[in-house]
Amino acid sequence: MESISETTWDVLISGTGLQQSLLALALSRSGKKVLHVDRNGFYGGPEAAFSLQEVEEWARAVESDSSPSPLFSNISITSTHQPGQASRGTSTSDSSKLALSRAYCLSLSPQLIYSRSALLPILVSSKVFRQLEFQAVGSWWVYNQSQAVPAGAPSSTVDPNPNPGTTKETEECQVHEERSPKRRRGELKKVPNGREDIFADSTIDLRSKRSLMKFLRFVADYENQPDVWESRASSSFSDFLSDQFNLAPSLQTPLLALTMTPDAPVGTTTSSALPRIAKHLKSIGVFGPGFGAIISKWGGEAEISQVACRAGAVGGGVYMLGNSVELVNRKAVDEAYAAVVDGCEGLMEVQLASGDNVKTKWVVGTEHDLPTQNTASRFGVEFTSAKSISVISSPLPSLFPAIAEGAPPAAGAVVVFPPGSLHTETEEVPEGSVPPIYVIAHSSGTGECPDGQCVLYASVSAESGHGYTLLDKAIKGLLESIKSDPSPEVLYQIKYTQTSTSSSPDKVELDPQTSIPNSPKNVLLFPPPSLDLVFDDSILERVKTFWRMIIGRDEDEEGAGDFMAFGDREEFGTDLSDDE
Repeated sequence: MESISETTWDVLISGTGLQQSLLALALSRSGKKVLHVDRNGFYGGPEAAFSLQEVEEWARAVESDSSPSPLFSNISITSTHQPGQASRGTSTSDSSKLALSRAYCLSLSPQLIYSRSALLPILVSSKVFRQLEFQAVGSWWVYNQSQAVPAGAPSSTVDPNPNPGTTKETEECQVHEERSPKRRRGELKKVPNGREDIFADSTIDLRSKRSLMKFLRFVADYENQPDVWESRASSSFSDFLSDQFNLAPSLQTPLLALTMTPDAPVGTTTSSALPRIAKHLKSIGVFGPGFGAIISKWGGEAEISQVACRAGAVGGGVYMLGNSVELVNRKAVDEAYAAVVDGCEGLMEVQLASGDNVKTKWVVGTEHDLPTQNTASRFGVEFTSAKSISVISSPLPSLFPAIAEGAPPAAGAVVVFPPGSLHTETEEVPEGSVPPIYVIAHSSGTGECPDGQCVLYASVSAESGHGYTLLDKAIKGLLESIKSDPSPEVLYQIKYTQTSTSSSPDKVELDPQTSIPNSPKNVLLFPPPSLDLVFDDSILERVKTFWRMIIGRDEDEEGAGDFMAFGDREEFGTDLSDDE
């Protein structure tokens, strides 16, 4: 067998994030020789998932000079217990302690996948879905503070566990927060899931219900009604709802929550909000009654990436962890354009960290996976999100009520803290300028924590200082809104900031000419992962564009529709080694 230096590769791919992993799979199964490397000792790149020990090792590496990813910074970890004080599969009575490190699988970049996402047909046609397991995301909740009450007033909380006689409008959780001289009363209210929920909600008057239903009918077919919204495409979505549908701010809040946009209301345009809400509503019922979003078990996109790499190895791809691209030999490249080198026009010589020099026709990666002298950012202005991952001592069952008759159990839930909902009366908040805070709750059914516990993924578009303060308030408010004895607490928490060149996929221009400026035309650049909380279908278009470029097939050419469409072959049930 030839060594990697002796082999002429069709493509060298750097980084095992989801987009690189899908491309490697598509190319390997299209008969191309693929060398896939990653400077990290793990799969998934910035979308990786870790045990407790692994996440601490990752944090130390990021904060050191040998950082595996400049996308992350300002990491802090707090723990009230040492791992290993309970075992995997621990009972509820043991949930107040951390289990063994490997009982946890914490995802750096968790995202929801809608049932209408373009990713799912690709996972099916490529047969990758056979190695994956998905769970339903159930309820969306909105947190808000109602009236202030005098300090010392008696508390009265509503049991969040609904009984058969509980109506939709009382399906909420209330919490009192100690403040001086007054404390605020907060509540979690469930976002209506359709017409039945809307008309069963006694807190909405009949006129408002009709306005809301008018909007829902419109958004389901908005693409065929450009006269209603195109003139307001770049205007504030909130203004559009007020002017076009006469919806009060209180009715706009749950609609904004469904957009899952990290942007403040003033930055949420009509053209960006409508397709998001439409996708949410159209996804409900595709895989079962009452839900429209799913999450991949065992770490979300990290698991999808690793399964794609495993399938790519079966297709002939060669994988090397702990190895990176150090240099693309520009002199060799220049010579390659003037002549045919080793029978291959446009061949490049690439130096790896291992000391190997490899010959390849194409190089693909992100600007963080390739050497800086060969890359130049072309994906716009940088955005930053403050994030936290919290392991909770309770399963928080009230966040995961039954979805509908015949539906699977909910393993995920979304809690949205609208702009200003956590601010005190003394804080000045410019109207509409504060971003929302999102908390995505994962139950133990996701495989990310032991029974009797859950994981809360919180994020806000803000720098670490103020962002971390908001995240702490959100987690505190959420836990206090749950009536439980004993009260749930944070057992383990990691905070970090993540940077990308777009806060949401709506702001990334999909340019099919994706070669790096001032670099060889056969060096291709993926954007960094989006900070969006919903899977960005546009990355699949970029993966498909790269696939066509590398296999030399135009969009209208015969066989161009074979992207990620594979027949049955040998199963890939074993893990990859680090250097196979």
